[in-house]
Amino acid sequence: MSDNDTPNYHSPVLRRLAEARTALMRIPPAKLLLLGYLSYMFAGWGLLMLPISQSVPVGALDALFIATSAVSTTGLVSVDPGGSFTFFGEIVILSLIQMGGLGYMTIGSFAALAFMDGLGRMRKATVKAAFNLPEGIDPAAFIKSVIIFTLICQIIGAAALYSIFAGNDVENPLWSAIFHSVSAFCTAGFSLFSNSFEGFSDHALLNIVISLLSILGAMGFLIVVDGWRTLTARQRHLGFTSKIIVRITLVFLALGTIILMVVEPSIANLPADERLLAAFFQTMTASTTVGFNTVPISAVGFSALIVLFFLMVIGASPAGTGGGLKTTSFAALVGLVRSTLKGRDDVRFFKRVVPPLALRNATAGLSYYAVLLMVSLFCLGMTESGIAFEVLMFEAISAMGTVGLSMGATGELSDLGKVVVIILMTAGRVGILTFGIALAARDESREEEADNELVC
Repeated sequence: MSDNDTPNYHSPVLRRLAEARTALMRIPPAKLLLLGYLSYMFAGWGLLMLPISQSVPVGALDALFIATSAVSTTGLVSVDPGGSFTFFGEIVILSLIQMGGLGYMTIGSFAALAFMDGLGRMRKATVKAAFNLPEGIDPAAFIKSVIIFTLICQIIGAAALYSIFAGNDVENPLWSAIFHSVSAFCTAGFSLFSNSFEGFSDHALLNIVISLLSILGAMGFLIVVDGWRTLTARQRHLGFTSKIIVRITLVFLALGTIILMVVEPSIANLPADERLLAAFFQTMTASTTVGFNTVPISAVGFSALIVLFFLMVIGASPAGTGGGLKTTSFAALVGLVRSTLKGRDDVRFFKRVVPPLALRNATAGLSYYAVLLMVSLFCLGMTESGIAFEVLMFEAISAMGTVGLSMGATGELSDLGKVVVIILMTAGRVGILTFGIALAARDESREEEADNELVC
């Protein structure tokens, strides 16, 4: 920028604002993303602490836990949302879920598109980082598609759930339908029912509606944009990333359902039609990271836990509402292992070469995930000595994957244990690798200051 292009700020206020904007522009996208989600969490925490939000007294740490769980779309709860918060408090929770599900950059970018001519360079870079957008996808068009698709799915889902809840004498069926539709699509797992959907375990239509909403949210908005471009003849076929997401999602759902039907006694002993429904729903809830359940998770056997562990670790797909390492990272790691075993120099998946950057991100993400899991289990083992190891591991993986399933440990956690889980949920929402990058990244202004100090 030349001297003539530089605005002349006479007012100290305007000068300070300009300096703040310049400093913001220099913050790395990963760190900006983390700060954005933290601002949502603390704002929600403040609102949930208001007397108008609470029907019974809720402690400050529990309110922060709920706010973090809502923004991270996890669904782990230290207090019962339906019994602890007023209607206003539930509106706050639902708003946090919607903002967290759509994403910090989606909300801000949509506002920028509505009131400005377009997205700035910084915002475009952060949108790409937040959704892992490949080259060729315009961030502005992507944001618009996300908002439209989200509202359409949630409205249709709420209408379907309203008819179900009204027919089953659920209290306030309209509000319950809206709340659970948003929660399902955002893969948040928050429920106004104290036992999630265990009371609807044999209700096929409700299971289908919740599953469709969760799968559509978890498979990612990239699929929507890519699919729409294919239907409107802007491209001939689905992109490589979209094909990977669809195939792996379907394979996980099919294999998980079959395995749970066979190995889990609480499911295998059900009638044939209910057995299929229960096995599919529990597989879906773990792989999409939505966190609803129709059978008590605390009662499942060890073999079923291993299946749920695997599904929760991999999680959903990029540019979606779910968490986990992501299906695309799993595909890259599978390709790397196969190529290593076959002695090949290039890494392929579905006969396509996997880009080196994707391999680097996948291996780095898995490594950071393992380190964070071990550290968190060490801390939880120190603070929660009365809880079994596999229960703590389930809790940690559920928090990191923003799944929300629990074997009953959440309500028993100590204050320090809740802090550990809050950190894990935050890392899971931002993205495990992105969270690590955000903590390690240094903004450009500090780098310049360090360089100046070295020169001096």
